[in-house]
Amino acid sequence: MGIILNIKKSEVRRSLWSRAACTLGVSTLVLAGVACSSGADTGAVAGTEAGSSSGVQPDRLAVLASFYPLEFVVERVGGNSVGVTNLTPPGAEPHDLELGANDLVEVREADLVVYLRGISAAVDDAVNTAAGTRWFDVTALARLEKEDIHFWLDPLRLADVADGMAQRLAELDPSGADAFRANAAALRADLVALDAEFVSGLATCARRDLVTSHAAFGYLATRYGMNQESVSGLSPDGEPTAAALARVADFVRDEGVTTIYTETLLSSATARAVASETGARVAVLDPLEGLAEGAVGDYLTVMRANLEVLRTGQGCT
Repeated sequence: MGIILNIKKSEVRRSLWSRAACTLGVSTLVLAGVACSSGADTGAVAGTEAGSSSGVQPDRLAVLASFYPLEFVVERVGGNSVGVTNLTPPGAEPHDLELGANDLVEVREADLVVYLRGISAAVDDAVNTAAGTRWFDVTALARLEKEDIHFWLDPLRLADVADGMAQRLAELDPSGADAFRANAAALRADLVALDAEFVSGLATCARRDLVTSHAAFGYLATRYGMNQESVSGLSPDGEPTAAALARVADFVRDEGVTTIYTETLLSSATARAVASETGARVAVLDPLEGLAEGAVGDYLTVMRANLEVLRTGQGCT
């Protein structure tokens, strides 16, 4: 029996946003002060104009973070010496981010732009275009494997980024170097403790296969001795093919998988189609690319919630 999956493109995610929202060049937009439309006509994700900001004060370093995990690290490492603004609004995916004219001005004027190359084409383009911008690409610190960018779901990789963040902030504000290093050490301690919770919590799971809507959890799976099997691969944007759905359904049946994981910012239609065909249940994991609107807590809180979801879904004792 084949899987019947009737998903419109708009249902694969909560929204799909066009990258063609603006036809003017970056420099023209900045000079004219005209923001790209973020209304229903384009569906584009607005940047900092709808994003989160700590209200940067004149005596603090003004730092832009391209998406939530980097915002979290900057806040923890920078402390009171840094004001951080997240370019990606709550409830939005960094992959789909569009930057308006005001956002581009902020990129040019920031003391530091912290980003991960490859997660947001709009930010990559802005950094490349904005001459003189102090930018910090964390790719090398994250030690990415192949094309998978979701390093932050491995707490120890995120700790390495925190150490590098302390060094980069100290270059901009030498007087705060000791505080930055101390803050990074405190964050590392929290992340090491989180890692220990995952090691312990997932040590006795009955099932080690992790079936997900898209391949966002590879680093987590590798760190904790699991095997990730996904429907859509690394890109969350594409619709799964019938062959991909059939392959995953066969895998679920053959390996005795009981839970299919969807994500907070994705449609659950794909996971539910496989679950319906195989008799598995559906559970929600948070890939932490961005916090959902109204979310309570931070990276550590959400990761601990993920751990409890995994313990239930993987049959851990």
